[in-house]
Amino acid sequence: MNLILRIIFIPLFFTYCSSDKQETPSETVFATPSPEITEPKALELVWSDEFDGDTLNQDHWSFALGDGCPNLCGWGNNELQLYTDNNHRLEDGMLVITAKKEEDYTSTRILTKGKKEFLYGRIEARVKVPVGAGLWPAFWALGNDIDSNPWPDCGEIDIMEYVGRKPGEIFTSVHTRSSYGDTVNTKITPFPGIEDDFHVFAVEWTNTSLTFFVDDQRLYTYAPQTRNQETWPFDKPVFLLINLAIGGNFGGAVGADTVFPQDYFIDYVRVYQ
Repeated sequence: MNLILRIIFIPLFFTYCSSDKQETPSETVFATPSPEITEPKALELVWSDEFDGDTLNQDHWSFALGDGCPNLCGWGNNELQLYTDNNHRLEDGMLVITAKKEEDYTSTRILTKGKKEFLYGRIEARVKVPVGAGLWPAFWALGNDIDSNPWPDCGEIDIMEYVGRKPGEIFTSVHTRSSYGDTVNTKITPFPGIEDDFHVFAVEWTNTSLTFFVDDQRLYTYAPQTRNQETWPFDKPVFLLINLAIGGNFGGAVGADTVFPQDYFIDYVRVYQ
């Protein structure tokens, strides 16, 4: 905060200002009040799931089941997996989603729709991705009006996507009516060894921008100069999704050397506002 100081110099005395605000006895300082500036409030944790129990908390999460048919076969991306409610477990304080190859490819997708929805703030998860061509883990969000305002008009925020066919890279993207599908509102970040350990993926969301991070390193900011329904459908709550897809337009072909089962580890999900 800047202060405008009127310094009156009294004859025969030397006055000065220093960075540590020391004053001589001869100094007379009159402070002119400046307009009050509101400091940004520190974000506070408003919700989290630490996955400490024995079973998934269904007050927080629901399961998406099947292959998306008849309305969204292949979940809109020609994905190969069937989603079940048993391709996951909680152990050691983590959610573990497992991709399997049996008669079909199976996996799990969970979402907070209608249970936990959020408007603005910082949304983050600490995760460790699986490896192998054809695997496509993600942590993302959709506008809660999706049933009445279908994708892409509801808006999509991809906080983290990883595709096993491109090791050492992570993807952060925004999908809107003005840019969807093969979106230009995306950032591909080289991150050698991303698969080897846990990392914290986050988005900080205000009423004008979305800024994406990994381990508090800023990756990308989406802040359209013109905000309307086509460019900025992010003025309403979103729900969160975590899933491990297999194959599809973005996931790519399953590699001949991709080993199943594969585990996607989620240590926690947290929301600050």
